[in-house]
Amino acid sequence: MVKEKKKAMTKRLKRFVVSHPTGNTFVRALLMELNNRNQLEIFFTTIGTGVGANLLLTSFCGGKRKYAIPDKMISRQWKPEFMRLLSKGDQAKKRHKADHSYQALDKKVSNKLCSLTSEVLHAYEDGAYQTFRRSKDLGIQCSYELPIAHWATSRRLLAEESERYPHWEPTLESTREPEEKLFQKEKELRLADRITCPSQFVLDSIPSEIRDQIPCQIAHFGSPTHNLNISFRKKRENGPFKVLFVGSMSQRKGLADLFEAMKILKKEPVQLSILGQPSMPMEFYYKQYQDFKYYEPCPNSKVQKIMQQHDVLVLPSIIEGRALVQQEALSCGLPIIVTRHAGAEDLIINGINGHIVPIRSPEKIAEAIYSMKANGKNKDEVQKLCQEKASEYTWGNYAQKIIEFNLSTPEKRLEVA
Repeated sequence: MVKEKKKAMTKRLKRFVVSHPTGNTFVRALLMELNNRNQLEIFFTTIGTGVGANLLLTSFCGGKRKYAIPDKMISRQWKPEFMRLLSKGDQAKKRHKADHSYQALDKKVSNKLCSLTSEVLHAYEDGAYQTFRRSKDLGIQCSYELPIAHWATSRRLLAEESERYPHWEPTLESTREPEEKLFQKEKELRLADRITCPSQFVLDSIPSEIRDQIPCQIAHFGSPTHNLNISFRKKRENGPFKVLFVGSMSQRKGLADLFEAMKILKKEPVQLSILGQPSMPMEFYYKQYQDFKYYEPCPNSKVQKIMQQHDVLVLPSIIEGRALVQQEALSCGLPIIVTRHAGAEDLIINGINGHIVPIRSPEKIAEAIYSMKANGKNKDEVQKLCQEKASEYTWGNYAQKIIEFNLSTPEKRLEVA
């Protein structure tokens, strides 16, 4: 009798379809939670494998895109993405290939919806327009996740950056997105029935007329769990105060402002390290600021080891959603200096585990670095506070927030995790 009741309850639960071309960390968290709840019908993606995939398929996918859900729940649109990965050429051609991969998946999902039984479709920016249009015809609820600031806010801020630092403009790739793509972003956002954002900054960037009409929420990303409560940072009695920047080497991430801050601190025993993908030849960066150590992009395990060797992470982003590297640093016990636009206001106990600084303010960045260097608190105590703050955010809570938001009829327009 109990088993029959549980079975009946399971049948009454709303089921979800999830669509994303590349399946990053937050997509995996949602898929796992939905699967654990028996609420996932199917996941549409480009290349990837699940539990129980045959060896040939796993070998073809390269093992990089694995999901902790049964492989039978994954529907693939592999060819456009496979061609993108093989493509060569300049950034404009690669962006075009990526857009084509997103659009091909969007079209496939829209064509398959009529054969599915799910009540909710969860999709992401740049890959939801055709799918949402078809969902409206079928009465399927459209759940939309906006991982970075609204395109109009991004365009305005980056256009201002190209005037502040004209020689950095080639690193601002988003300033060259075609109008057609931007209009599609707007259309899919307005088709949504629910909108989820990772930070207050992203939520605030959405036009007020959309926020007034469509229920929105903030669901904060989770922190890594494998390194919490472990003493990572190596004690160094002597040597310079070591500053670390992790991310794409562009002015969208505020790297030019960090260079200027380091020039202000030139008489202080402070050393800068940069780990990331260059947007320009390395000579360009060394012309801006010569005295930094460079690390090429590497696996997370190595990133954590590099974090162990530093005293603070600095990410003075101009445009972001919620940079995962912030919580990765905190979970390693590393304080952070970031802007509000990095989406980390709730992570900072100001002056204790880091600082929030204004965008476009090398002086404030320099002040914050100097303050952290001069902080008399015991490093073990600071590390513990950083890790405790990181541990407040879990991927399970993030995924549950999205699911429950779509299961309920919200009385409020905004819910905060």
